[in-house]
Order: sequence, then C-alpha cells, then structure tokens
Amino acid sequence: MQTILLANPRGFCAGVERAIAIVEQALQKFGAPIYVRHEVVHNRFVVDDLKAKGAIFIEDLADVPVGATLIFSAHGVSQAVRAEAAARGFKLFDATCPLVTKVHLEVARLHKQGYEIVMIGHKGHPEVEGTMGQATGGMHLVENVADVALLAQKLGADEATALQGGRAIDAPLAVADGDTAREPLKLAYVTQTTLSVDDTKNIVAALQQQFPSIVGPKKDDICYATQNRQDAVKAMADRIDVMIVVGSKNSSNSNRLREVAETEGIPAYLVDDAEHIDPTWLVGKKAIGVTAGASAPEILVDGVVAQLKALGAGKVALLDGVVENVTFALPKELA
Repeated sequence: MQTILLANPRGFCAGVERAIAIVEQALQKFGAPIYVRHEVVHNRFVVDDLKAKGAIFIEDLADVPVGATLIFSAHGVSQAVRAEAAARGFKLFDATCPLVTKVHLEVARLHKQGYEIVMIGHKGHPEVEGTMGQATGGMHLVENVADVALLAQKLGADEATALQGGRAIDAPLAVADGDTAREPLKLAYVTQTTLSVDDTKNIVAALQQQFPSIVGPKKDDICYATQNRQDAVKAMADRIDVMIVVGSKNSSNSNRLREVAETEGIPAYLVDDAEHIDPTWLVGKKAIGVTAGASAPEILVDGVVAQLKALGAGKVALLDGVVENVTFALPKELA
C-alpha cells in the first residue's frame, strides 16, 4: 500500500495570507465590488473564491470606475502604475508582500546612489515588472547564466561608447584625452523573491565572475517561505518516488518546487487540485510526496490527499520541518 508524505512547511505564507485578508476585509468594510490589479495571488481557487465574494480583477486601470476601491496585488506594481492610480483618484490599498517591498526600496536606494541594477527574475512575471519599474532606466533583467554573458557583451559594447563620453566599466577614476573624467559603471543586483535558491546562486556566481565589483543585497532577496518550501522538498526527496505539487501554473514558487523535485531525480507534477491527478503517475510508486506552493490553500492539499487515498494510498505521514511564525500587519484602515 502506498504512503503519502506531506512536506512541512507547505502552502500559504504570511505575504499571501495578508494579501487575501486585505481583499476580504475591504469587501467586508466597503462592499462589492472591490477592484484588484492583477490576480491578488497566483492561485485559481483563491481568485475564483474572491470573485464570488465580489472582487473584480483587472489589468488596466482604465477598467476601474472613478472613486472605486483598488488593491494592488501581492506581487507589487511599478511607480508608473502607482502614479496613474493616484491620479485617477482611487481609494488605494497595497497588498504588496512586504518582502517584495523590501526589494523595491533597495532598487530605489541603489538607483539614487547611481547604480545600474541587474534583476534576476522571469520576464513577464508581475513581480519582475513591478520591481523593474521602481527605477527610470538603468535596469537589466537576466533569467539564467546565459543571459549574464549576453549582458556582459552589451555592457562591453556600451563601454566603448561610454569611453567617448567619459565613462568606463569597472575602470578607476581617471582623466581621458581632453580632460574628460571617466567614472566606473556601478552595478548591483537584486532578485525576484520566488526563484529557485540553487539556480539563483549559479546566476549570482556568473554575475560576480563577469562583474567582480557588483554589489548584492546584504540578505538574500529570496523569501523565507520560498526557501523553506524548497528545503522541505529536498529533505524528503530520498524518501519518495513521486511528488505532487499543489499550485497553479502561473505560480512562480509552485513551479520552482516542481523543478527542485525533478533536480533531485524525482518525477514531479504540478496540479491545481485533485481532479488533475493522473493515476498513471502513481503506478509502481510506493511513497508519494505532497507539497503546496505559497499561494495554495490547505483545502486543496486535503482534496489531493483524499484523491490519493481513493486511488489506493493508505498511511499519511506529516514530516518534520521548520516552524514558520511570520506575520504581516494589515493596513490600519482594514485591521
């Protein structure tokens, strides 16, 4: 009989709990509809539940009526979006995860100090778009080690141009012909909070090799919940034959959990809910691991466990893991 091993920790993190609570409290206090820019968190079940309660999810602020209540999603928004929302006169609440806000503030600080900033992240992800939008120019996105090499080529080409205007990459302060001062190009990096810890280390190492003077954050930008959930998958890898990750396909941290399991040599599948489990995945497997992304509620895990039992699994074991006691306060008006 197959055994189900539950990863610990799994599921909701403090930032997700706060974002959902902001929408629910706004609905309770102000009534429907409440508008939310982008999905408040990347989970289909959560979004559908909030829609049923009166939340309307939009991408374009032009779709929000004048005077309406608008909430920014947990992924954060650019300064341009903030400015537009303020100009349109919405009643605003910010559900940006505080750990994402920390990265935004770091970008603003570095930009003010004259740094050009490399962001490690996935193109098109709303968190990346929001973070890249904290500075006007001087931002570079890399998704993998290969992108770092391309960035080095680009900045190398820029150097040739910059020398004519008085700037050189990683060059000491000097005086060029015609008494034009040359200043080194200052580079720093930040990361998306929901990346693979191991992949990010490789990209950072490549950046440091290409740009020895590049500056990084004092503390890793990858959030505690992302790291804890990835560590839990690694810890159970030698005890399972297959991994089921509960989470939506547009959830970055859920996709990373699947990738971590696969990197450990375990076949892994990402499912929105129990209905998406394929019984053929379980054939010949004695131990089934189950985890959930930081935006997936435990009710979905319960459904997956029930479905696995219906397919023949027996004992359920909860593994030991890190105890998370992080909480983030709601805006005062909604507390």
